[in-house]
Amino acid sequence: MTAANVFSIEDFNLWYGNDQALYHINMAVPRKEITAVIGPSGCGKSTLLKTLNRMIETIPIVNTSGIIKYNDNNIFEKKQMVEELRTHVGMVFQKPNPFPKSIYENVAYGPKIHGIKKKNVLDEIVEKSLRGAAIWDEVKDRLNQNAYGLSGGQQQRICIARCLAIEPDVILMDEPTSALDPISTLKIEELIKELKKDYTIIIVTHNMQQAARISDKTAFMLNGELVEFSDTDQIFSNPKDKRTEDYITGRFG
Repeated sequence: MTAANVFSIEDFNLWYGNDQALYHINMAVPRKEITAVIGPSGCGKSTLLKTLNRMIETIPIVNTSGIIKYNDNNIFEKKQMVEELRTHVGMVFQKPNPFPKSIYENVAYGPKIHGIKKKNVLDEIVEKSLRGAAIWDEVKDRLNQNAYGLSGGQQQRICIARCLAIEPDVILMDEPTSALDPISTLKIEELIKELKKDYTIIIVTHNMQQAARISDKTAFMLNGELVEFSDTDQIFSNPKDKRTEDYITGRFG
């Protein structure tokens, strides 16, 4: 694994009870790039994503084999603190899930848990994170209002700001625009491209056009296997595997 890669996945397998969901996954995720994971429903995209910060372990019947290295450290080693991993590897979910609190408290939540108490420091973090999520100008005059009063697209950007507030290294996004209208989707896509300057982003999407628009690398998964992983341009213009070609040309999926 080189310093240019943030994750290295080596012969990784995952089972839900007796059912195998991921088979012999091998891939290296480059730092400060956008990696899209595409494939039909049920192919293992979200399972793979949730494994990268061990969120998958909230399901008790999960078993794994193989290695996933984050910055050269195996995330499954006993010395690896899960809370620390999830601080470095943040997550944005499919449906916007703000807390039933004010916009300010949503963003300040993580820093407070990490022991930051000074109001002036929290104020700075909240503003910086909301600016980073491209929503500061829309909410700066109503920070004390409940985040539930925002539109779906705004709520999703609040969730991205909440993720940025703990200063992660990697942002995992599980179909972050699938519940949003086209205008909100465009705003989130523009935001993701902007965030690439400072973060590594891995996005699961069922929207192939979205993967083609915003990602640098694309992984195509099918039935729990990683069929092909390459530069996005290569995947969409000249895939090496017939199954990739059949999927992106709409023959199945």
